[in-house]
Amino acid sequence: MGDSETTSSCPDPPADYFQVLFEGAIAPRPPAPPECPFCDLRQERFATSYTGHWILLEPRILVPAHTLPPRRRWFITSTGTAMNLWDAEPLPGARCRIPHRMACPYLVPEDDWPWVTVLRRHNWERTQRLFDLPEEELPDTG
Repeated sequence: MGDSETTSSCPDPPADYFQVLFEGAIAPRPPAPPECPFCDLRQERFATSYTGHWILLEPRILVPAHTLPPRRRWFITSTGTAMNLWDAEPLPGARCRIPHRMACPYLVPEDDWPWVTVLRRHNWERTQRLFDLPEEELPDTG
């Protein structure tokens, strides 16, 4: 019957697609800007091990891996790919990246980690600065 028996009719095998959704690897693909579809904040976008799927990570924030809950620790490999080690215990001193969905001010919080709550509040203030522009018109310089 050919290869039709071993190929999937969907772009991702069902187990991989569940993992993609669960891990939040649903960032807009290039060439779209790396902005959160919920809060419009610009993030850092990385390819994942799931072909064609990308993840948004908080920019410039690298934290000790043991301070994040399992399945939320993202490591950047030497090839620039983001990798989530799931329940694997991080090595002592390991540092990882934070997925933006943990700190997005427009998503329902999924944790009780106080410092992530502070980061989420900071991101909320950043979104307000994007949209709360002064009502008055700018002076004419010409």
